[in-house]
Amino acid sequence: MTIALWIAAALLAVVALTGGVSKAFVPKEKLAAHPGGAWTGESSAGFVKTLGVLELLAAAGLILPAALGIAPVLVPVTAACWVLLMIGAMITHLRHGEAKFVALNLTYLALAVFIAWGRL
Repeated sequence: MTIALWIAAALLAVVALTGGVSKAFVPKEKLAAHPGGAWTGESSAGFVKTLGVLELLAAAGLILPAALGIAPVLVPVTAACWVLLMIGAMITHLRHGEAKFVALNLTYLALAVFIAWGRL
Protein backbone atom coordinates (compact mmCIF):
# COMPACT_ATOMS: atom_id res chain seq x y z
CA MET A 1 0.00 0.00 0.00
CA THR A 2 2.84 2.37 0.83
CA ILE A 3 4.39 1.85 -2.59
CA ALA A 4 1.04 2.47 -4.31
CA LEU A 5 0.61 5.70 -2.34
CA TRP A 6 4.10 6.89 -3.28
CA ILE A 7 3.48 6.08 -6.95
CA ALA A 8 0.13 7.89 -6.92
CA ALA A 9 1.64 10.89 -5.15
CA ALA A 10 4.56 11.01 -7.59
CA LEU A 11 2.24 10.84 -10.62
CA LEU A 12 -0.01 13.55 -9.25
CA ALA A 13 3.01 15.68 -8.29
CA VAL A 14 4.31 15.46 -11.88
CA VAL A 15 0.90 16.53 -13.17
CA ALA A 16 0.79 19.43 -10.70
CA LEU A 17 4.36 20.46 -11.49
CA THR A 18 3.77 20.41 -15.23
CA GLY A 19 0.52 22.34 -14.98
CA GLY A 20 1.97 24.75 -12.46
CA VAL A 21 5.01 25.60 -14.53
CA SER A 22 2.94 26.15 -17.65
CA LYS A 23 0.35 28.33 -15.91
CA ALA A 24 2.87 30.30 -13.88
CA PHE A 25 5.43 30.96 -16.62
CA VAL A 26 3.74 30.65 -20.04
CA PRO A 27 1.71 33.66 -21.22
CA LYS A 28 -2.02 33.02 -21.04
CA GLU A 29 -2.46 33.83 -24.72
CA LYS A 30 -0.15 30.96 -25.60
CA LEU A 31 -1.99 28.66 -23.18
CA ALA A 32 -5.33 29.59 -24.73
CA ALA A 33 -4.12 28.34 -28.11
CA HIS A 34 -3.58 24.79 -26.80
CA PRO A 35 -6.28 22.13 -26.43
CA GLY A 36 -8.00 22.48 -23.07
CA GLY A 37 -6.64 25.98 -22.57
CA ALA A 38 -9.55 27.99 -23.94
CA TRP A 39 -10.59 28.96 -20.42
CA THR A 40 -7.37 30.93 -19.93
CA GLY A 41 -8.45 33.38 -22.64
CA GLU A 42 -11.46 34.31 -20.49
CA SER A 43 -9.50 34.59 -17.24
CA SER A 44 -7.17 37.27 -15.98
CA ALA A 45 -3.44 36.69 -16.18
CA GLY A 46 -3.23 37.00 -12.39
CA PHE A 47 -5.80 34.26 -11.89
CA VAL A 48 -3.99 31.89 -14.25
CA LYS A 49 -0.65 32.59 -12.58
CA THR A 50 -2.20 32.10 -9.12
CA LEU A 51 -3.51 28.70 -10.17
CA GLY A 52 -0.02 27.89 -11.45
CA VAL A 53 1.58 28.80 -8.14
CA LEU A 54 -1.04 26.72 -6.27
CA GLU A 55 -0.24 23.76 -8.49
CA LEU A 56 3.49 24.19 -7.81
CA LEU A 57 2.77 24.23 -4.08
CA ALA A 58 0.61 21.13 -4.49
CA ALA A 59 3.47 19.30 -6.22
CA ALA A 60 5.70 20.06 -3.25
CA GLY A 61 2.97 19.29 -0.71
CA LEU A 62 2.31 15.85 -2.15
CA ILE A 63 5.93 14.72 -1.84
CA LEU A 64 8.09 16.76 0.53
CA PRO A 65 6.25 16.40 3.86
CA ALA A 66 6.24 12.60 3.68
CA ALA A 67 9.73 12.37 2.18
CA LEU A 68 11.26 14.64 4.82
CA GLY A 69 9.11 13.43 7.70
CA ILE A 70 8.18 17.01 8.54
CA ALA A 71 4.44 17.53 9.09
CA PRO A 72 3.40 14.50 6.99
CA VAL A 73 -0.25 15.39 7.66
CA LEU A 74 0.18 18.02 4.94
CA VAL A 75 0.13 15.29 2.27
CA PRO A 76 -3.55 14.33 2.76
CA VAL A 77 -4.43 18.00 3.27
CA THR A 78 -2.77 18.82 -0.06
CA ALA A 79 -4.55 15.90 -1.72
CA ALA A 80 -7.90 17.14 -0.37
CA CYS A 81 -7.17 20.61 -1.74
CA TRP A 82 -6.32 19.03 -5.08
CA VAL A 83 -9.77 17.39 -5.07
CA LEU A 84 -11.34 20.84 -4.76
CA LEU A 85 -9.13 22.18 -7.55
CA MET A 86 -10.14 19.29 -9.83
CA ILE A 87 -13.83 19.89 -9.15
CA GLY A 88 -13.34 23.46 -10.34
CA ALA A 89 -11.38 22.25 -13.36
CA MET A 90 -14.12 19.79 -14.29
CA ILE A 91 -16.78 22.48 -14.07
CA THR A 92 -14.68 24.80 -16.23
CA HIS A 93 -14.04 22.15 -18.87
CA LEU A 94 -17.72 21.15 -18.88
CA ARG A 95 -18.66 24.76 -19.60
CA HIS A 96 -16.34 24.69 -22.61
CA GLY A 97 -17.61 21.31 -23.87
CA GLU A 98 -14.27 19.59 -23.29
CA ALA A 99 -15.46 16.19 -22.08
CA LYS A 100 -12.09 14.45 -22.49
CA PHE A 101 -10.49 16.93 -20.11
CA VAL A 102 -13.30 16.36 -17.61
CA ALA A 103 -12.48 12.64 -17.70
CA LEU A 104 -8.80 13.41 -17.22
CA ASN A 105 -9.54 15.69 -14.26
CA LEU A 106 -11.74 12.96 -12.79
CA THR A 107 -8.77 10.60 -12.95
CA TYR A 108 -6.60 13.12 -11.12
CA LEU A 109 -9.37 13.62 -8.57
CA ALA A 110 -9.53 9.84 -7.97
CA LEU A 111 -5.77 9.72 -7.42
CA ALA A 112 -6.02 12.56 -4.92
CA VAL A 113 -8.85 10.84 -3.04
CA PHE A 114 -6.74 7.68 -2.87
CA ILE A 115 -3.77 9.63 -1.52
CA ALA A 116 -5.87 11.52 1.05
CA TRP A 117 -7.53 8.30 2.24
CA GLY A 118 -4.29 6.32 2.31
CA ARG A 119 -2.22 8.95 4.11
CA LEU A 120 -4.85 9.57 6.77
